[in-house]
Amino acid sequence: MLEDLTTKLETALQRIRGQGKITEKNISESLKEVRRALLEADVNYRVVKNFIDEIQKRALGEEVIRSVTPGQQIVKIVHEQLIDLMGESHTEIKISGIPPTVVMITGLQGSGKTTFTGKLSVFLRKKGHKPMLVAADVYRPAAKKQLEILGKSIDVPVYSTDSQDAVRIAKESLRAAREKACDVLILDTAGRLHIDEEMMHELETLKEEIDPSEILFVADGMTGQDAVNAAKEFLDKLDFDGVVLTKMDGDSRGGAALSIKSVTDRPIKFLSTGEKLDALEPFHPERMASRILGMGDVVSLVEKAQETMDVEQAQKLEKKLRKNEFTLEDFYNQLQQIKKMGPLEQILGMIPGLNKQLKGVQVDDKAFVKIEAIINSMTPLERQKPQIINGSRRRRISNGSGTRIQDVNQLLNQFNQMKKMIKRMKGMKSRGAQKFDAFPF
Repeated sequence: MLEDLTTKLETALQRIRGQGKITEKNISESLKEVRRALLEADVNYRVVKNFIDEIQKRALGEEVIRSVTPGQQIVKIVHEQLIDLMGESHTEIKISGIPPTVVMITGLQGSGKTTFTGKLSVFLRKKGHKPMLVAADVYRPAAKKQLEILGKSIDVPVYSTDSQDAVRIAKESLRAAREKACDVLILDTAGRLHIDEEMMHELETLKEEIDPSEILFVADGMTGQDAVNAAKEFLDKLDFDGVVLTKMDGDSRGGAALSIKSVTDRPIKFLSTGEKLDALEPFHPERMASRILGMGDVVSLVEKAQETMDVEQAQKLEKKLRKNEFTLEDFYNQLQQIKKMGPLEQILGMIPGLNKQLKGVQVDDKAFVKIEAIINSMTPLERQKPQIINGSRRRRISNGSGTRIQDVNQLLNQFNQMKKMIKRMKGMKSRGAQKFDAFPF
């Protein structure tokens, strides 16, 4: 996410690292590169100007803290300004005290509105809500069918009729939600390839008649300033409550993420970070600022782990690690848990400092497929006791998984190395190394 911007900002801030003190000259040189990086990321020109001016004013006005270097101090200031630029703090979606809460999804055609409604349903269900989707787009061919298929795939009810009146559909869906005890109603409204009076009039009427608790504007994160300009026009007509940025896992330069809050004065509430229907993150400005500056995002990483990891399975694994009984079956199960957390490159990017070490390295999730195929080609006994896998067994496993014998050998060698490492850690603790108490074995 925003890797290109991260790389350019790191290069720009590198100029001041190692300097003995902050001066107007070295600040100016560094900020020229920061300005260029932001403009190339398609950040709004006025936003960039204000951002740079504020950093320069703060950097020259603050005393240099003796315990940190000038470079560290500038990074701290840039980090704080990025947080301020993107909204200071996370803003929750509003849930009405009287159900159903009505969430109206708006935006241009092709921005990912319909897919987002499904993702939001999955997100809210994890929070204990019972959502219902409403097919209120009466113009786009197959929009209703797409939503019905989407709802069926995630087991969420969809309200749709043959009516061509979006307001009538929305009103009738309120009654249907109450009958099915659904506490959140998500309206998938019509979009256009461009903003027109007919669309905006329909959205204004929907807002007036339905009185939604929340109106979210969905913007394509890959379109930069075009997304910001569309958001500004929607705001002038509709006055929405928050922004959703989609396709943030693609070749997103970051312009929309860094500009849209400043231009619209509306918070970014969600980021869509992948194609899967669970690839939706609440937007936290401080975490995004850390990611942009290559500092990682440990809090989001821990939250993802908590959402996907099976606690009971983790406790069983801990006991096996204590006894050094970790098997290929356990290794396979852990791979499945990691896959649920999202793309491997995205997960690794949340670990502080790893961004720089992995620069230029292609992280391929398809490597999981090969490992899974090899383990799935083993018998239950071989998974439990990989030491019995001799030459003939390796050939059979290789043929069964469609891989080379070298791939099977590599997996078994890596597994043995991992077991030795676990054993060494256990030994260090048993010899009284109390500082290793943090390890769960």
